[in-house]
Amino acid sequence: MKELEYPFDSEYILKKSKKLKRELLEKGIPRLKKKIAVLGGSTTHDIVRMLELFLLDQGIEPEFYESEYGQYFQEAMFANAELSSFAPDIIFLHTSNRNITAYPQVGDSREQIEALLDSQYEHFAAVWDKLGETYHCPIIQNNFEYPFYRLLGNKDASDIHGRIRFITKINERFYNYAESHENFYINDINYMAAAYGLDKWSDPFYWHMYKYCMCMQAIPEFAFNLSNIIKAVFGKNKKALVLDLDNTLWGGVVGDDGAENLEIGQETSLGQVYSEFQSYIKAQKEIGIMLNVNSKNEEVNALAGLNHPEGILKPEDFILIKANWEPKSINIEAIASELNVLPDSLVFVDDNPAEREIVRAHVPGVAVPDIRTPEQYIHVLDRSGFFEVTGLSEDDRKRNDMYKANILREKQQAGFADYAEYLRSLKMHATIKPFEPMYMSRIAQLTNKSNQFNLTTKRYTQSEIEQTAKSPEYIDLYGKLEDKFGDNGIVSVVIGKKDAEVVHIDLWIMSCRVLKRDMEYAMMDCLVRECRKEGLSRIRGYYYPTAKNQMVSNFYELQGFHKIEEDTAGNTIWEYEIPDNYENKNKVIDV
Repeated sequence: MKELEYPFDSEYILKKSKKLKRELLEKGIPRLKKKIAVLGGSTTHDIVRMLELFLLDQGIEPEFYESEYGQYFQEAMFANAELSSFAPDIIFLHTSNRNITAYPQVGDSREQIEALLDSQYEHFAAVWDKLGETYHCPIIQNNFEYPFYRLLGNKDASDIHGRIRFITKINERFYNYAESHENFYINDINYMAAAYGLDKWSDPFYWHMYKYCMCMQAIPEFAFNLSNIIKAVFGKNKKALVLDLDNTLWGGVVGDDGAENLEIGQETSLGQVYSEFQSYIKAQKEIGIMLNVNSKNEEVNALAGLNHPEGILKPEDFILIKANWEPKSINIEAIASELNVLPDSLVFVDDNPAEREIVRAHVPGVAVPDIRTPEQYIHVLDRSGFFEVTGLSEDDRKRNDMYKANILREKQQAGFADYAEYLRSLKMHATIKPFEPMYMSRIAQLTNKSNQFNLTTKRYTQSEIEQTAKSPEYIDLYGKLEDKFGDNGIVSVVIGKKDAEVVHIDLWIMSCRVLKRDMEYAMMDCLVRECRKEGLSRIRGYYYPTAKNQMVSNFYELQGFHKIEEDTAGNTIWEYEIPDNYENKNKVIDV
């Protein structure tokens, strides 16, 4: 919804929240249903109201549990039947510097201040530990924003008695906890308050009048920032940038002005702006965002611009370069198809509002930010939260290389008349094992990101994955695949629940980048082997259709299952009786 895209009008959203919610729900699009518990150290009603809008817009339909005012500690630490029955999928602790109960006094010794720091930190760490042990779900915690006054002036930041120094130290303790607990996330309100303007953010009127820890006008921006963490946890991040060139990555039109006359580099102030933007985009590649070009240009001119000696981005930084005179909406669809992702995984960045509008109208789902002037490009993209990082795996860092290798595989395929011969030429090797601790984060990430090949549409948090791995009630398998072009990382996950002689497939997913490579057959062979070890004779599979997983509607049929049930919504149940003379289905992958 355009009204909820950054940069948005906070006053409008606050006034029109009911209308916006109604319009979002009327769209009738499928959304993930998630339960969110909000435990507050201050008033949270309007935060919940705003958060709901942004989550609905991001494809998540939330149900909220909201604590009583200021009761976050009690709700977490003591028996809570209502919260237990709610069974949250994620817990948000909304506290601020108003919830720090004691600060250093000017006469305190260093030892007294360290003891006070321990006391304040341990109060919160006890809450996190208790919630983690009780609910086994992700936790989001605000850090502390700086106070709106400095008793010691500038020395408040450096003296051990200063409140700014004290808050900085507590925040560092919070960050250390986050580093050692993978299901724990910091909502950085210290940065937000600074960016918004601390004087406005911390206006005391709103605390004393309403017990808001921030001004009313800042709540939409706060809720949007929080929603970005939540949608990232549940796999709703974007995956790729699709970038225009002329007046987007550099100043000028390369076909008219010539590559040598482009504004890029340190010679002019505008050239510096574009260089900074290119550096920002290149940094996105380092965290696993796939970079692509969509430009109305002759390819030779586009490449000349990208090879500019002052440019930061070079042709090799991109997976696909579409430089032609096709409508950009057509190129966007082609890029999504060649990357084997859905259009809603893409962010299209173009300085031309007419081009943006065409893509918006013709390719639903693609994010098309209003990037404004070159000086604002970074600001708008960064605050939009398209690529919010909640974890950074080795697979994330290698993603561009993995997708480039996929393009090479497709080119090689064109040289083979026989598809099986092509698959053998890849010299594939798979590692398929029960879940291992070092891969829990990536397995959880895959369950939340894979849409096209997710037969049951289920999502798992890392805590749930870890519990599944420990439980004797489940069979769990992950699959890694590599070939002569490179390592694809973990690409498939199977979870089956044992019941007498039957294993019920709760989850079967595979990364879209290895579809049609016979990895599904290799996983099936290993699943059958595990079933035999456990004395299980039948496998029951479930397919729940969505707009995104139709391509695998016949998956179980191809594996040799027979359909035993189908309802009016198209949900199907399949069964496979393991024969005594089972023959491996995978013929091309070395396992």
